[in-house]
Amino acid sequence: MKKIAIAMALAGSTLLMADGAALYAKCAGCHGQNGEKPALGKSAVITGQDAAKTVEQLNGYKAGTLNQKGMGGVMKGQVASMDDAQIKEVADYIATLK
Repeated sequence: MKKIAIAMALAGSTLLMADGAALYAKCAGCHGQNGEKPALGKSAVITGQDAAKTVEQLNGYKAGTLNQKGMGGVMKGQVASMDDAQIKEVADYIATLK
């Protein structure tokens, strides 16, 4: 029973990672495949950024309360359709980038 629970937990985290990767696909155009680019030459490199920080920033952009380096409008449009779970998934994925 314990082995089944562990296997299910690992499968669940793999599925979440896959969802995070799929969600990140629309970010890659500006931030790079591995978060290695300063988006539009303005943002910080996000490779491996702490997930909690990413969640905080994405929620700020979504709410319209964050406008780092004039990117508030662009980022608000990018995250507008994401729910809390999706924001968490993409943040967790970004934290794994190297």
